[in-house]
Amino acid sequence: MSWVEIESESELRELLGEVMPRAAAKERPRLHERDRQWLAASPFCLIATSDAEGNCDVSPKGDPAGFTHVIDDTTIAIPDRPGNRRADGFRNVLRNPHVGLLFLIPGRNETLRVNGRARLLRDAPFFDDMVVKGHRPRLALVVEIDEIFFHCAKAFMRSSLWRPERWGPDPLPSHAALLKEVQRVEEPIEQLEEYYGESYAERLYG
Repeated sequence: MSWVEIESESELRELLGEVMPRAAAKERPRLHERDRQWLAASPFCLIATSDAEGNCDVSPKGDPAGFTHVIDDTTIAIPDRPGNRRADGFRNVLRNPHVGLLFLIPGRNETLRVNGRARLLRDAPFFDDMVVKGHRPRLALVVEIDEIFFHCAKAFMRSSLWRPERWGPDPLPSHAALLKEVQRVEEPIEQLEEYYGESYAERLYG
């Protein structure tokens, strides 16, 4: 069977049908009190960015629930924590400020979506409110909200993401073994297994 590509929005609408009225009207330009409550309960989000040429990246961010700092009804801030220092998403923001965020709460099938424009701060008074285990962030992503809305639960329900009884056995080797297989890593596997072992969790903020 040959591939049949969709090349216009009219073709897409003919295939999918028109947007349901409730879905078409769900965007809001500012935080509702329920949005604030969701952010206060969320320990994890995904941040989508793209550079000036449209090359995309999605980066996960996680911290204790409520790590997203609400500055006002149209502005939020997300602290950065020590990582691999690639800074792919941050470099994209310097070239193209438009971002998309997806906030999750464990066990909830809905998600909170935020689209807006971002900038990077290296310091601000509210950094003191984002200290975790004595560690103050060196960097924060500040997002000016263009639109915010709740996304429906069907993707999470289809995937059974929060249902451990449906997960099945893990088909992949350890992260250390994966690195050894797919990257040019010089360290011996024993050293990698030790690095990503029990002590890895002790280095989350240091």
